[in-house]
Amino acid sequence: MIQLVNVSQTFETPGGEPVQALRGVNLSLAMGQFVCVIGTNGCGKSTMLNALAGRFVPDEGRVLFEGEDVTRQSEAVRARQVGRVFQNPYHGTAPTLTVAENLRLASLRGGKRHLRTGLRRAEKERYRELLTRYGMGLEDRLEQGAGSLSGGQRQALTLLMATIQRPTVLLLDEHTAALDPRASDQVISMTRSIAQELGCTTLMVTHSMQQALECGDATVMMHQGQIVDRFEGAARAALVPADLHARFDALYRP
Repeated sequence: MIQLVNVSQTFETPGGEPVQALRGVNLSLAMGQFVCVIGTNGCGKSTMLNALAGRFVPDEGRVLFEGEDVTRQSEAVRARQVGRVFQNPYHGTAPTLTVAENLRLASLRGGKRHLRTGLRRAEKERYRELLTRYGMGLEDRLEQGAGSLSGGQRQALTLLMATIQRPTVLLLDEHTAALDPRASDQVISMTRSIAQELGCTTLMVTHSMQQALECGDATVMMHQGQIVDRFEGAARAALVPADLHARFDALYRP
């Protein structure tokens, strides 16, 4: 189980004013569960993912991975268990390296970062087989520079790089928001396949109410640094995107 226990975090604005990003957040995720997170800008979604990734030590509360308290564990150490993909498809890859070299770098995460001159044929075949599964057209571009890929292809590559070492936890921070609809659908399909195949606990932040109800098995809604709703099972299955929009409206109603 992955848990946030009464986690609170306050940051200072450039002007020195305190902003409470998280307010006593409690979240429990069963191993292998896929949960979507929704909420308005500034409600604490990305900060919650940062707490799980080890980006900061929270002011209050604990972070637990399978019963182990990892609250003060560094981000670098926690990265052995955590894969992460951000919104911008150009942030997760090295543009001057080939697709194969990017995958090779990702496979060395946590170990020695040394690229041999050339990759073994067996490695390239492994990468080709991996890429062929997802229909993004990357299997024939192993020797192409990542910087020449489309946004959707590059985000697909980033997702593979984030999961090539089979993480325990996968954090997705609006990873399809910058993509066109077709590429977004392809990356979402790929995300579902990878999460199911690996059995990793997945937390996906999205602004798409459709994705929030169709992906995974639970939906969490945040507001002003807190989790205000959690929908799963039959209750979630009965919802449509308009229901979530109505809930947002209710939160802001005087």
